[in-house]
Amino acid sequence: MTEQTVLPTILVVDDTPENIDVLASVLSTRYRVKAALNGERALAIATAYPQPEMILLDVMMPGLDGHEVCRRLKADPKCSHIPVIFVTAMGDEQDEAKGLGLGAVDYVVKPISPPIVMARIATHLALHRQNLELERKVRDRTEELLETRLEIIRRLGRASEFRDNETGMHIIRMSHYSYLIAQSLGVNDSWAELLFNAAPMHDVGKIGVPDHILLKPAKLDPEEWRQMIRHPQIGAEIIGDHSSELLKLSKEIALYHHEKWDGSGYPHGLKGREIPLSARIVAVADVFDALTSDRPYKRAWSIEEAVRLLKEQAGSHFDPDLITIFVQILPQVLEIKKMYGEQEELPLSPFLARGLV
Repeated sequence: MTEQTVLPTILVVDDTPENIDVLASVLSTRYRVKAALNGERALAIATAYPQPEMILLDVMMPGLDGHEVCRRLKADPKCSHIPVIFVTAMGDEQDEAKGLGLGAVDYVVKPISPPIVMARIATHLALHRQNLELERKVRDRTEELLETRLEIIRRLGRASEFRDNETGMHIIRMSHYSYLIAQSLGVNDSWAELLFNAAPMHDVGKIGVPDHILLKPAKLDPEEWRQMIRHPQIGAEIIGDHSSELLKLSKEIALYHHEKWDGSGYPHGLKGREIPLSARIVAVADVFDALTSDRPYKRAWSIEEAVRLLKEQAGSHFDPDLITIFVQILPQVLEIKKMYGEQEELPLSPFLARGLV
């Protein structure tokens, strides 16, 4: 064994020092041994860094007995993963079943047989390490799949912006604005992050709108408008039905972000809190950034003009509570706007605004 080899640490818990000495003499050739004479000390060692890789635990101890120690170990996320082997004189089947039911991986009866103890420890350490490696691989694969899914969503969102003469910075900014609003509402962090990652899909349905309508510089006629307002439904159909929470929220946003607080929006004419919170938030973020950004068919509005419109439309287009929050966080919004500004000036033309916001 080289000097660099780190021996696995085994924690031996027994209220009788002689029993600890016996186990330590058996284990010391292959393992580093720590000892605890009572349950309280065992719990302290198990939760401290570096943690033992395995615990050999007596059952009959004063104070906290082995069963209670095992129960507490398995209830604590910091040490629930550590395999426990009961080493005890209590040898009937009911005792063994109780110990295994508490989460122990094995049960060794005293007086111990050194070869059996060593074999059991080696087996369960190997299984434990295999499980840890499997969990790591599953975690890495899950993260990889999530990142792939996020990248697909970002790319689809970017595709919709290309169709509408907008820029990739728009979906980045409005996603950040949506996240800030959600945070200010006090929602949990995981939902706010989900919203941030789903928001870029809000206009993916524009992929299905014909170019002569989507890119028309003049006001749309009634038939063209009927086709334009189908894009939320098209977006929902593109995303489809999935068990993924991210894709569920993306579909919800795509379908409902053009609904209005007073019921005059589309495609379903939902009103007030019938409109999902995600869509109400994205509506504010999307319109503000569209108003304050240059487009080939219009110049950017000033911040003051855009905020004035949001306030005027609170209670008709927008959830009034969200507008109040948006005004409160405006300094943070403007920091995001500056951070993710356009990389170059867009060519301006005298085209008329098309009234799509």
